[in-house]
This record gives sequence, C-alpha cells and structure tokens, in this order.
Amino acid sequence: MSTVIVAGEDPHGLGDAIETEGYEVVRVDIANRPALEEAGILDVETYVLTEMQQATSISVAKDLNSDLKVLIYSDGSLPDYASRQTDLSLDPELFDPADVAAELDS
Repeated sequence: MSTVIVAGEDPHGLGDAIETEGYEVVRVDIANRPALEEAGILDVETYVLTEMQQATSISVAKDLNSDLKVLIYSDGSLPDYASRQTDLSLDPELFDPADVAAELDS
C-alpha cells in the first residue's frame, strides 16, 4: 500500500486507523518544509492534517507535491487560503477515524 503523511498531534487516532487499513504512516509533529521533505512529501499521494493551527503547511505541501490529496481531520474553521487547496475537510465529531481510514482510497 501507499504511504500517508499525518501531521499534527492526531488526538483522535486517525493515523492509527490508517495504519490498520494497511497504509504506511509517517508522522510529523510540526509540519514545516524541512519536516515534510524528510517525511517524503514528494512521493506520497495523501497528506492528512489533524490541527487547524498548522493550516499553512497545506500550501507548503502542495508547493512540494502539486498532485497531493489533502485531508483535514480536525474541528474548527479552515482559513480561506487553505480551503482552496484542501480536497476534503472532516470534523472528528461527525466521522469516526476507522470509517475515514477505510475510505481513504475513494
């Protein structure tokens, strides 16, 4: 299976659920450019952000890999500049991590 980068604290355990689905998960606490490059952002298909406070990382990730699918799994509002670069934004209160992980390839 493919590799997914999960950035942020991941308080709802989405990274674990993604691993259960057979993906390799690379975790990044602070999603700045060096950390994303080290995590392999150039070669992954999916970037998952679990903290809205790090929304600027979406622009950095998309700059490094324009074909990247971006999933937000966090509560709160996504800034306008980041929403244009996000493929899907889900509220953890409404979507179970296991269900999200199972549909990752969809």
